[in-house]
Amino acid sequence: MPRKEIIKVLIVEDHPLFRKGLASFIGNIPGYTIAGEADNLSDAMHIAEHEKPGLVILDINLKEESGMELIPWLKSHNPDIAILVLSMYEERYYSERVLRLGALGYIMKDEAVNKIEDAIKTVMSGKVYLSDSERERIIEVMSGENVKGLNDWTAAIRKLSDRELQIFTCIGKGLGTIEIASRFKLSPKTIDSHKEHIKTKLHCNSSQELRQLAIEWINHPGAP
Repeated sequence: MPRKEIIKVLIVEDHPLFRKGLASFIGNIPGYTIAGEADNLSDAMHIAEHEKPGLVILDINLKEESGMELIPWLKSHNPDIAILVLSMYEERYYSERVLRLGALGYIMKDEAVNKIEDAIKTVMSGKVYLSDSERERIIEVMSGENVKGLNDWTAAIRKLSDRELQIFTCIGKGLGTIEIASRFKLSPKTIDSHKEHIKTKLHCNSSQELRQLAIEWINHPGAP
C-alpha cells in the first residue's frame, strides 16, 4: 500500500502566540507537518524556496508589510501551491482580492478551530473556501444582482485596486507621501498619482477630504 504523502505547511503570521498555536494545531492534523514559520515576507520567501510547502497559511497584515504581496510571488514560483488567508479583517473587503491574486481560501481568525481544519482540507482539495455568507455575496455580485446589506463602505472600497487600498489604509494611519513611498519602494510621484486616482474613485475634492475619509475607514469595523 503506497504511503500517503505528508503535506508541508508554511505559516506566515506576525503574532508569535497565534502563530505557535496554529502550528501546534496543524501539526496534530494527520498528513500535515510544519515546514516553517515566518513573520515577514523575506523569511517567508526564503522558507518557501527551500522547503517547497504544499500549503501556505498567511495573514494580510504583517507589521509594516502586506501578506497580499506574497500571494502572486508564491504562485509564480509554484502554480500548484495552495494558499489560505487567515485574517482578522472582514471577508467582504478582502476575499475577492486574495482570490484574484491566487489564494484559494479566506477565513476569519475568530472562526472555530474545526472551521480552520475544514478550510485547510478544502483548499488542499483544490476547491475555494469562503464562509457561506461571503460565497453567497460574491455569487450575487457576479450575477449582477443587488447585494443584500451592501453598504456605502463596501461599495466604495471595492472600487480601489489592491495597491490603492494599501495606500488608502496608510493615509488613514497618518503616514505621509514620503513614508508611504518608502514602505512600498515606490517614488513619491507614484504615490501622489495613486492618491489622485483614489480621490477620483471615492469622489474626494481635496487631500484633506481624502485624509478624513481614510481615517474613518481605519476606524470602520473590519478595516486594518
